[in-house]
Amino acid sequence: MAEIHSNGSSKSSAKIPKIKFTKLFINGEFVDSVSGRTFETIDPRTEEVIANIAEGDKEDVDLAVKAARFAFDHGPWPRMSGSERGRIMMKFVDLVQENLEELVALDAIDAGKVFEQAKAGEMPFAASILRYYAGAADKIHGKTMKMANQLQGYTLHEPIGVVGHIIPWNFPAGMFFFKTSPAMAAGCTMVVKPAEQTPLSALYCAHLAKLAGIPDGVINVITGFGTTAGAAISSHMDIDCLSFTGSTEVGRVVMQAAATSNLKAVSLELGGKSPLIIFNDADVDSTVNLTLLGGFANKGEFCVCSSRIFVQEGIYEEFITKLARNAKGINVGDPFDPSTHQGPQVDKQQYEKVLSYIEHGKRQGATLLTGGKPWEKKGYYIEPTIFTNVTDDMLIATDEIFGPVICVFKFKTVEEAITRANSTRYGLAAGIATKDLNIANTVSRSLHAGTVWINCYLAFDADVPYGGYKGSGFGREFGMEGLYKYLQVKSVVTPVHNSPWL
Repeated sequence: MAEIHSNGSSKSSAKIPKIKFTKLFINGEFVDSVSGRTFETIDPRTEEVIANIAEGDKEDVDLAVKAARFAFDHGPWPRMSGSERGRIMMKFVDLVQENLEELVALDAIDAGKVFEQAKAGEMPFAASILRYYAGAADKIHGKTMKMANQLQGYTLHEPIGVVGHIIPWNFPAGMFFFKTSPAMAAGCTMVVKPAEQTPLSALYCAHLAKLAGIPDGVINVITGFGTTAGAAISSHMDIDCLSFTGSTEVGRVVMQAAATSNLKAVSLELGGKSPLIIFNDADVDSTVNLTLLGGFANKGEFCVCSSRIFVQEGIYEEFITKLARNAKGINVGDPFDPSTHQGPQVDKQQYEKVLSYIEHGKRQGATLLTGGKPWEKKGYYIEPTIFTNVTDDMLIATDEIFGPVICVFKFKTVEEAITRANSTRYGLAAGIATKDLNIANTVSRSLHAGTVWINCYLAFDADVPYGGYKGSGFGREFGMEGLYKYLQVKSVVTPVHNSPWL
C-alpha cells in the first residue's frame, strides 16, 4: 500500500498519497520502461511536478501484449468458472472500498478533482460497476435454437481475447473500472493505457488487482503518450478488441489504426455537445440547479455536460437572472477544501484551450453573463462561465469546449427546440425539463442522443447502457450491453437423428 500523509490544510482531513507506483505494470510486476525514459505528471492546483512516470512506448506495449496473450491462451483466468472470476473481482471491490480515499486523493492531485465530490460520487459508482460485473460473470449464457430439418443449434459466448483500453483524463480511476470490469467478467485479458496527464490512479488500481488475486498478465498498465503507446495499442496485431474513450478527432485515428492493422473490434465513446431543453412549464428554481449540475460538473470536463441550454421564451428572462445569481455562488478553489465546488482544469493545455474559446465567444458577439476569467494566478482555475445571445453557428455553440462554459439559447416551439438540439455533429446525451408527459415523450423520442434524461441529469446506473450516436461514437458502457462487446458469439450446429421433436 502507498504511504499517505496529511494534506496539511486545517480545512480538510483528506490525506494525499505519497507516490510510490511510477513504473509500468506488466505481467504482475512494476517495471521500468525499455527505454528508461520518464515524463512528468503535473499537479493542476500548483503547476508543480508530482512525480516522474515511466514512459511506455511500442516495445513496452509489445511486452504487455505478450503477457496478456499468454495469460489468455494459457492462463487460468479465461478457464475459470464465472463464479470464481466473480469471487476474485469481489475481493477487488473490497480493496477499492478500503483504499477509496487514496484513489480519490490521487485523482485530486493529478486531475484536479474535488475530493469530497469524488469520494461521495465517482469512486463509489466505480466500485458499484466492478461489483455489478463481478455479479454478471456467472450469468453469461448462449441460446438453444430449434432449426429446420434434423439439426440442432446453440450459441456459445466466448471471451474475445486480449483487449486494449485507452482511457481519458477526466475520470481516471472511474474509467479504469468502467473499462476493465466487464472485460474481466467476460474472461478477457488486457492492456490499459491511462491518459498521460493522469497516470497515477491506474497504477494504484493495478496494485490492488494484484492484491485481490487477479492472475498475472490479466491486467497490464502502460503509461505513456497517445501518439506512441496509444498508437501502438491501436495498431497492434495481437490485440483483439479496442475500447477507447476520448475526443472524436482521436477516435477517428484510433478506428483507422484498428482497421488498417488486424480489423480488431472497436468501441468508441467520444465527444459531446449535449442540449438541455427547458420548457415553459418547468419549475425555474429546480431547473436552474439542474442546469448548473449538468453544465459545470467536474469543471465541465465531462463529455455529457449540458453545454447548450435551450430555454422557452416564456421563462427565459427569469431563468437567466436566477442562473447568473446561482452561478456566482459556485466556489472555485483547492479540491481538498470541503467548501470547494469546482477545482482546476486538468492541465495547462486544457486551461488555455477553454480560455481561448471564451475569447472566441466574446469576439463573435455573444454576451458574457457571468465568469469568463481565470480564478487564480497560480493553478489552472477558471470561473464558471455563461454566455447568452449565442447563435447556433458560433464556435462556443458547435465545438466541445470541455470546460466550465455553457451557452443559453431562447426558443419558441417544441419543433424548433428539437431541430436546434439535433443540429450538432454529436449525439451523446440530452436533457428535458417539463411537467408535460406528452412533450417529454415526443422530445425524448425525437432527440438523436444515446441517453436522454427527463427532469434529471447525470443520472447514471450500472445497469443502464451508456454511449453515443453520430460523432459521439458507438458501442455501450454499463449494463449487460457493456459486457457483450467483450464476447464472441459462436454458433454450433449438430445433427439430431430420429428425434420425435424437431
